[in-house]
Amino acid sequence: MSLVACETCGLVQQLPDLAPGASAECARCAAHLVTRDDSSLTRTAAFALAGLMFYAPANLYPILRLEWYGMHSESTAWDGAVALFRQGQPVIATIVFLASIVIPFLKLLALFSLVATVKLRARAWRRQRTWLFRMLEVLGPWAMLDVFVMSVLVALVKLGELATVLPGRGLFSFAAVAVLTLLASASFDPRLIWEPADAR
Repeated sequence: MSLVACETCGLVQQLPDLAPGASAECARCAAHLVTRDDSSLTRTAAFALAGLMFYAPANLYPILRLEWYGMHSESTAWDGAVALFRQGQPVIATIVFLASIVIPFLKLLALFSLVATVKLRARAWRRQRTWLFRMLEVLGPWAMLDVFVMSVLVALVKLGELATVLPGRGLFSFAAVAVLTLLASASFDPRLIWEPADAR
């Protein structure tokens, strides 16, 4: 038995232990309270592993290809951050570096650590792991920042006969990493962190 507050009407009520796949509704407003989803860890690990597989090509292959007067140049996310820094824009360069390289990798590591500790039924650092999951949700949109920027550039920066910006080989992998990390975060059930060790 556990106490659960309804997010719709605020009623605090006792919730019995749910069977796998079962869900509970609020006794007053019939709003959805919780669903026992035993496949949460499997989905989270699968999405995170797929994101990790795309991480290397996303950062090794060029994201954009610029064609200008018969010449062309390709740049990766790292090249873009370095170019911005050399042009005297360290703040923007830092944001691009963090959003495109650091944050996605840290999110994947954090998700793997959450899945592993829940699977091993670890009891320590539960409050810190819950805080870590909340930070992942806050950082989620930042992982998509460069994808938004690149999509706008590819769609809008067409300079006719002067220059053309085209998607590079790494753009699909880059977008896949961002989407898969978001799916992995959405699949993880943070209540599993606090579930008793003998409940599964």
